[in-house]
Amino acid sequence: MDEVFRALADPSRRLLLDNLNVRNGQTLRELCAGLSMARQSVSKHLAVLEAANLITVVWRGREKLHYLNAEPINAIADRWIKQYDRARVHALADLKTALETEQMSSAEFVYTTYIRTTPERLWQAITDPTFSTRYMGHAMVSDWRKGSTYVWITDPAGLEIAHPDQVILESDPHRRLVFTFHTFGPELTAVGLDEETIEKAAAEKRSRVSFDIEPVENGMVKLTVIHDDFPPESTVRELISGGWPWKLSNLKTALEAS
Repeated sequence: MDEVFRALADPSRRLLLDNLNVRNGQTLRELCAGLSMARQSVSKHLAVLEAANLITVVWRGREKLHYLNAEPINAIADRWIKQYDRARVHALADLKTALETEQMSSAEFVYTTYIRTTPERLWQAITDPTFSTRYMGHAMVSDWRKGSTYVWITDPAGLEIAHPDQVILESDPHRRLVFTFHTFGPELTAVGLDEETIEKAAAEKRSRVSFDIEPVENGMVKLTVIHDDFPPESTVRELISGGWPWKLSNLKTALEAS
C-alpha cells in the first residue's frame, strides 16, 4: 500500500487518474492532449501509477492503452473496513461501486490484481469447478481445449447454462484463457435478473473474457482480466461491472489464505 499512497500523493498523477475515470483506455497521446504537461512527464507519472497497480496497460496492435484499475482502492477500503470503521461499510461499498461502474464508460472492462500464489494454482482455481465455485461463485465445466464448449454453473442456485456459442477461444494452461461469455436465458430469473434485463442481454452480440496469468517477483502472480467486445450501451457490460471485482477479490483472498 505504500506505493499506492505515494502514487496518489502527487496531484498530477491524481489528475491522470481522474482523466481515465472520465474516459478509460486512453493512449499516451490522448492523455497528453488535455494536460499542460510535457509528454516525458506524463510518461513518468504513468510509470509510477502502473508500478502501484493503479493503472493497467493493454496493447492493441501498436497502441498502448491505459486503464484505471480499482483493485488497490478496493484493498485499501477492505483493510480498514475489516479492522475499524464497520459503520461505514455501506458508504464505502457505494464509493467502490461508483468507481468500478465509471470504468464501464469504456468499451471494455480491465481489472488487474496481484496474488501470492503460483500460475498452476491460479489456473486450477479458475478452471477446476470445485475451486472456482468456492472462490468465485461460479463454475465452468469444459475440457479446456480451443474450440470446445463449456457449461457455466451458478452458485448457490446450481443453475447450469449450456449453449453451442459458449466456446473456448484460446487455452494456454497456466498462462492464458479466452472464452465467449455465457448465454442469457429465461432461467436466469432464478438468480435475480428480471425478464426485461435478460431479454436485452440476450439480444446483444456475445462478449468475450480473457484471463492472462503472468508470474512476477517475490512469489506473486499478476492476473489481468479483460471482458470486452461489448456493443454500445451494453446491458451485459452494466451487469458485469460489479461482478468481476467481487469475484476476483474473493479469488485473491482465498488463494492467499490457503
